[in-house]
Amino acid sequence: MTRSVRPILALILALLAFPLAAHAQAQDPAALVQSFGGKKSFDDTEATVKALAATGDPKVARALNALSDGDLVYRKADGKVFIGKGRGTMELFDPMTGDKVGEATSSDFAKVRVKNSIRSAVTDALGTLTLRSPDPAKRRSAADTLFSTVTPAQIGMLDAAIKAETDAAIRQRLQEARAAAVLKSDRPAADKIAAVKTLSAKADRETLAMVGGLAASSKDPAVIKAAETASASIRQTIAMWDVLQNVWYGLSLGSVLLLAAIGLAITFGVMGVINMAHGEMVMLGAYTTFFVQETIRHQMPGLFGWSLAIALPLAFLVSAVVGLIMERGIIRFLYGRPLETLLATFGVSLILQQAVRTIFGPSNRQVGNPDWMSGAFDVGLMSVTWNRLWIIVFALIVFAALLLVLNRTPLGLQMRAVTQNRKMAAAMGIRTPWVDAMTFALGSGIAGIAGVALSQIDNVSPNLGQGYIIDSFMVVVFGGVGNLWGTFVGAMTLGVVNKFLEPYAGAVLGKIVVLVLIILFIQKRPRGLFAQKGRFVDA
Repeated sequence: MTRSVRPILALILALLAFPLAAHAQAQDPAALVQSFGGKKSFDDTEATVKALAATGDPKVARALNALSDGDLVYRKADGKVFIGKGRGTMELFDPMTGDKVGEATSSDFAKVRVKNSIRSAVTDALGTLTLRSPDPAKRRSAADTLFSTVTPAQIGMLDAAIKAETDAAIRQRLQEARAAAVLKSDRPAADKIAAVKTLSAKADRETLAMVGGLAASSKDPAVIKAAETASASIRQTIAMWDVLQNVWYGLSLGSVLLLAAIGLAITFGVMGVINMAHGEMVMLGAYTTFFVQETIRHQMPGLFGWSLAIALPLAFLVSAVVGLIMERGIIRFLYGRPLETLLATFGVSLILQQAVRTIFGPSNRQVGNPDWMSGAFDVGLMSVTWNRLWIIVFALIVFAALLLVLNRTPLGLQMRAVTQNRKMAAAMGIRTPWVDAMTFALGSGIAGIAGVALSQIDNVSPNLGQGYIIDSFMVVVFGGVGNLWGTFVGAMTLGVVNKFLEPYAGAVLGKIVVLVLIILFIQKRPRGLFAQKGRFVDA
């Protein structure tokens, strides 16, 4: 009896093993690709495409693309599948690896037949493969693309991808893409209402257009009500992000004004000099940056990423030296005569502009952005550019460094003493002419550093400084003459106010409104937001 049972057991095991082996072969991507060979019906071909998509193996994308393009062929003799290119003599490639495997006469091969429904299935399959890529960045990009291009036919594919997705953020994007597909479908009202709730959390302009379109096209009262409620919520969210975007633009403009005005706050506050050539110190810093970048481009192109770091100290030195020469050669003879000082520095500004035109030419010069200052990223619905972000950081660093110099160095102590009471400081042995010279050089040098930053967001031209001199004086007067914290608050306030006024009044009229508001403010507080303390100041 035992001998008679053994053959039966062996047969049972063989029968059990056969479907397992067949299933394993069916799930093998290479075997599935080979199953395209031979004369198959369109339904069989479409089923094979879906089976390939289910494997999740990105290597099958090559064969699927070849199928869609009509390049997938099989050998008539044995049904083996290749990617075939050319006529007459055909080049053959492995459908999985893409390696060339030889050449053959095209008459020995037949193309795998396709029609539009199969091409659509291939498109869905390729989308599924991308959504199941091991690289999260590729899955995220595919989900974002699908949100705009999704069709109702892809809902099943998205359901499978959502079920398999392990990253919560990507799963959320896939659910939003599925909701967008549901809005375009003829599914029941309950499904569309659920999709509207999913999309209302996304709350961007593209979503608003989708939900608004549903409210306009639907005939179901419940769907219309849900869409209108979601539209109102999305509009409110967009309005909030628009306010934050304007605040960001205002802080960005404020950081530029801070860089341009902070040097003027020192010279105007300590020395009482109305320096109309301050804008040209900014311009010299910008042209120093251009000169450094041109030298690096031609001599050491590998250092271009460090061009701004190299330009910073050079721009400070160039502007500081020019400022020192101005103070020693002209301004020190005009102390106590503000009108003559204003006219003399205005003349110097014209000389510097013409000198730059003679050396570099009158046209705008291009200053490149290093890679780390290029591009942008999104925070919610707000776009943040890297160059503006780095300029804000740079302005804060310059501001902190200047505070450190004024409060923790002997030069800073002497500058504050001269600001508060020049005669008493001189009586205490402080060399006020030397302090004046160093103060003017420091303020001019900081203006040169500002020029390095401005070269990244503005045209470098001989007239660069003229666009900032008036704004710089407004910042200094509004914040309080000689007070750095006042300059900081004034710059940021004027920057934000300007950006909120521009959409309603325009850029030019907005600046006029700001000027009028500053004049009215000065009538109430003649010394600005943060008035200096001291006998000399109070006199």
